[in-house]
Amino acid sequence: MKIAFLGLGVMGSPMARHLAAKGHEVTVYNRTLAKAEAWVAAHSGRLGRTPAEAAAGQDIVMSCVGNDNDLRAVILGTDGALSAMKAGAILVDHTTASADVAREIAAEAAEKGIGFIDAPVSGGQAGAENGVLTVMCGGEAEVYARAEPAILSFARASRLMGPAGAGQLTKMVNQICIAGLVQALSEGVHFAQSAGLDVEAVLDVISKGAAGSWQMENRGKTMNQGKFDFGFAVDWMRKDLSICLSEARRNGATLPVTALVDQFYGEIQKNGGSRWDTSSLLTRLTKGK
Repeated sequence: MKIAFLGLGVMGSPMARHLAAKGHEVTVYNRTLAKAEAWVAAHSGRLGRTPAEAAAGQDIVMSCVGNDNDLRAVILGTDGALSAMKAGAILVDHTTASADVAREIAAEAAEKGIGFIDAPVSGGQAGAENGVLTVMCGGEAEVYARAEPAILSFARASRLMGPAGAGQLTKMVNQICIAGLVQALSEGVHFAQSAGLDVEAVLDVISKGAAGSWQMENRGKTMNQGKFDFGFAVDWMRKDLSICLSEARRNGATLPVTALVDQFYGEIQKNGGSRWDTSSLLTRLTKGK
């Protein structure tokens, strides 16, 4: 298919690369032109100098940008993708954003005869690089069925969760669960260190039982080593948790642990850890030791 990809950050660039590797004709746009030019040179794609230029004539347009405002800019703004997309095309957004903006874009797209899927991803930079992301989608079943083969170019699992916005709501559940897991893992590692245990041995044995998790398998040892430069940054986690907490205020959900962990990440930011990965919660507990 002819596919445009808007946003070539740490997630978008490898996602677009997998699309090209699967034989799709890929046109890319990035706010920083040099990054798009480098991608085109490396992967024999095409360059769009605006979102509209990249989107014109494409079967599918995919986006992966920073937040709601970035998304509105590249999709709905001047020279935004929707202004140039053809009727019958599909817009798939992989940004982690609010359910509100997903519904807003879905309505705008529908007026132009364009399908829309909100499709946030989980798996981090490593998942994007290796093409094994998990994708949570919202939209119409017929539109999703047409988009799914392209999505599976960089995903090991993709599922339609409901109407527009359902993908974003599912991603919120994902982030809520991660926040609690990382805090619990931080406390476990801190306790093991304080008790004088061989932390890596502890993690190895308990990861085989009920305490095991992706976070333990992939971040436990690096946390113990004091390494916090593995992808998804604290700044982005706080953005995501803000979306979760805002939605909870609206739907009446009670998220005491999530709210507390969000405050902990705020402390990490104040201490200079904005770009550390999310496992840096441990540093709050070990500070001064």
